[in-house]
Amino acid sequence: MKSMTEAQPRESGRFTFRKMVEGFDVVTRVGRMALHYPWRMAAAVAALIVAVVFQLYIPQFLGTAVDNAYGMLGHADTLDAARQALLTTGLLLFAASVLRGLFTMLHNYLGESVGQHIGYELRMAIYDKIQRLDFRYHDHAHSGDLITRGMLDVEGVRLFVNTGIMRVILLSLLIGIGSYRLLSADWLLGLLALSFVPFVGWRAVDARLSLRESWHRLQERLSYLTRVMEENLQGIRVVRAFAAQDYEMGKFDKASSQAMEITSERIRTRVSNGTAMSFAFYLSMGLVLLVGGQKTLAGEITVGTLTEFLAYMTVLQMPVRQLGLLVNSIARATTSGERLFSVLDEEPDIKDRPDAPDLEIKDAVLQFDRVSFAYQLGEETVPVLEDVSFTLSRGQTLGIVGPPGAGKSTIAHLIPRFYDVTDGSITVDGQDIRDVTLKSLRSAVSVIQQDIFLFTSGIMNNVAYGDPWADYDRIVAATNTAQLHSYINDLPRGYGTLVGERGVSLSGGQRQRLVIARALLMQPSILIFDDSTAAIDAATEQRILASLREHAADSVVVVISHRLSSLMHADEILFLDNGNVVERGTHESLLAAGGRYQALFELQSNPTEEE
Repeated sequence: MKSMTEAQPRESGRFTFRKMVEGFDVVTRVGRMALHYPWRMAAAVAALIVAVVFQLYIPQFLGTAVDNAYGMLGHADTLDAARQALLTTGLLLFAASVLRGLFTMLHNYLGESVGQHIGYELRMAIYDKIQRLDFRYHDHAHSGDLITRGMLDVEGVRLFVNTGIMRVILLSLLIGIGSYRLLSADWLLGLLALSFVPFVGWRAVDARLSLRESWHRLQERLSYLTRVMEENLQGIRVVRAFAAQDYEMGKFDKASSQAMEITSERIRTRVSNGTAMSFAFYLSMGLVLLVGGQKTLAGEITVGTLTEFLAYMTVLQMPVRQLGLLVNSIARATTSGERLFSVLDEEPDIKDRPDAPDLEIKDAVLQFDRVSFAYQLGEETVPVLEDVSFTLSRGQTLGIVGPPGAGKSTIAHLIPRFYDVTDGSITVDGQDIRDVTLKSLRSAVSVIQQDIFLFTSGIMNNVAYGDPWADYDRIVAATNTAQLHSYINDLPRGYGTLVGERGVSLSGGQRQRLVIARALLMQPSILIFDDSTAAIDAATEQRILASLREHAADSVVVVISHRLSSLMHADEILFLDNGNVVERGTHESLLAAGGRYQALFELQSNPTEEE
């Protein structure tokens, strides 16, 4: 059987007009985010404009300096004046260079500052969105892919402020003003100097499309690579137990090689386009030098003017070389932005209705009224529950048993509204749970799930996760009920003992008891155990259940278990199969009925090899 990471990532399609429009929307959206910091952005643009002005003065000062130096040759009577003019021009050139450098540093700092603020804003936004997206979304989204979007894609969007927006303004000013100065000085030389621009523009567009598509494929591959590594780290004990290191290395090497192939393809695209654009630039410069030299010999222009043309072209060389970087930045920002904003724009199915009131608990009466539910897997609907009804009041316990896939855990997930029912309704004290706020509902419901998760922190912090301000006595009372206090007390650091990642330093039963204590600390009105004592020995389980009967006297308790000894004390027991309630009653009445519950009880009480 292939692991979940064996599924290959979806390859991006070819560029279309729709994709171009989507890319423009992403760039526009990032631009609007930059306006969240108007003073920083305005100061960055102002510093950039000043830097461009000083940079464009440099060719003019060079041309003047050359003419002054040329005037000194063979003109002894004007030597002192020419020397003074040359000195003045040199000082102006030095000052312009220094000021250009200072303002360039300033606009780079301010642009980076805006980018970092946008990065912080996006990281907080996507983390907040992940907290609010419902279980249906997380059923299909891989955590490794979400981590990639929250880190690499945020970085791709953040960098666009300095490498995209600011660079567009810089290149537009340099090319625009520089072109005007060239054409106004000599239209023929100006046209020759700018002859490379159409070719560079075509190559830049072609590179943009290629890099955009390849960056999308690279991001998909990096997400897949993250999933491979994450799954390996989470299952490292299984990998070692089955001596599967070589297989895992082969899988990771294959994924890494595929990512490297895409990276090599991107490098080839950038290098080939950059080389072609540079060749066009130098060819244009050669033509200017050839024609300009003839004009200089004919006396139509001065040597300083020709020098000014060549210096302007040198200034324009930077925009030519940066067009490839600009194209790469736009390609990365649009692709990263599409992946990032697709998560940020996702609307959760499970959310508060407008002006929804908080849940008010009086008698804590939980009622399922003809509840049906189906999972949506793509276009296919998979029924899980059908026409389930029951009513529980404060102090009562409901037991649920049945074969795997019968819909037991689904009931546990519907009560705190991790999913919405397909048909029917769930009410608490007559209030439909879809009409109250999620926060108030989930504060009243604690689900102890099969999938145990503990944080890499102290035992006390894990127990008090739902109420970090809980006092020590409440924490001890919860762990006492969960039959864990004595074990914790014997540890060298007691409640300050660090729990390893996902609780690996504890046994399975200890992890389950710690999670039970975490739920009990919240003193919920509705307490749900979803097969949460499976890893606990029978004797400890009975002590926990005995303590719970006292602790949960003011709560509604739902116990889901394959072990009938966990359900025998329940006020009512439901036997589920294929989403339907096939038997219901107390432990004694179900045994007397002689049905499937009775057969399961006999099997667990007197197991035989044949059975």
